[in-house]
Amino acid sequence: MKRNEFFKLAMSAGLSAKLALAREAVEKPVTAAGPLPRRPLGKTGEKVSIIGFGGNVVKNEEQDVVRKVVAEAIEAGVNYFDNSPRYGNTEVKLGPVLEPFRRKIFLACKTGIRDAAGARLELEHSLELFRTDHFDLYQLHYLHSREDIEQAFGPGGAMETLVKARQEGLARFLGFSAHTVEAAQAAMERFDFDTIMFPFNYVAWYKGNFGSQIVEKAAAEDMGILAIKPGASCRRVGDTDRRFPKCWYVPLVDEEDAALSYYFTLSLPVSSAFPPGEVELFRLALKVARSFIPLSESEKAELARQAASLPPLFEYPAWKS
Repeated sequence: MKRNEFFKLAMSAGLSAKLALAREAVEKPVTAAGPLPRRPLGKTGEKVSIIGFGGNVVKNEEQDVVRKVVAEAIEAGVNYFDNSPRYGNTEVKLGPVLEPFRRKIFLACKTGIRDAAGARLELEHSLELFRTDHFDLYQLHYLHSREDIEQAFGPGGAMETLVKARQEGLARFLGFSAHTVEAAQAAMERFDFDTIMFPFNYVAWYKGNFGSQIVEKAAAEDMGILAIKPGASCRRVGDTDRRFPKCWYVPLVDEEDAALSYYFTLSLPVSSAFPPGEVELFRLALKVARSFIPLSESEKAELARQAASLPPLFEYPAWKS
């Protein structure tokens, strides 16, 4: 949606004037609005930037690019950095760059291994590569299926490693990421986590009935809610633009479309939102987040209307009974 089209839509749909003004502010340079706001991370007592840095942003990038984009993030006020060994060579690239900032940032990592012994080895290797003696947050990565839940939380499962890591001071807080409502609900029922990382995307929310169930439960338990896929539009259908190879979905590249999507996600009780794993799209998120204001009900209604014609990334239910 181009700028003149947006204002025509705003007038016809009765969208708020303050959103239009905020979108004018998006045109300003990133440095014009000061550092990114920070929000409480659930019950942890920490405050994190409303935009987080996911390690996939620098996957396969040259080291000079890694240093540059990390410096830009720090200057913009980003203090939350999150990674996983599943993001390829990112630990090797980020470790030496983040080391000088270690005391100033909130550093999170994950394990996708489901057994305790394997998860322990992965934890120790990640600590070594990040040149740190602890992570602020350590998470189970990509809980998706019934099998993931049974393995991770069963006898000899990865959850044993997370609990021990906290006891030993290798992790201050514990969390998980999930990509189905059912897996997220099951994880929250089995352990009192500090955080949840979950897709919150307006198309999935309105078209896929996906996400509201998790916000309600996580907020009730005072968990820090970390949002992924705010910079995504929908599933790829056919021969769509693939100039961002690390995105398996259709990313939002138009500034105004991206702003509305991030405003939707940040209007939820989330602590931090994570852009797609591309340098250009990360910079776009930094830019639009500076002008965030909560969406009005009429603005949400317009997003719901747009979502009705798009294929969602995620849907609920996902598990077959």
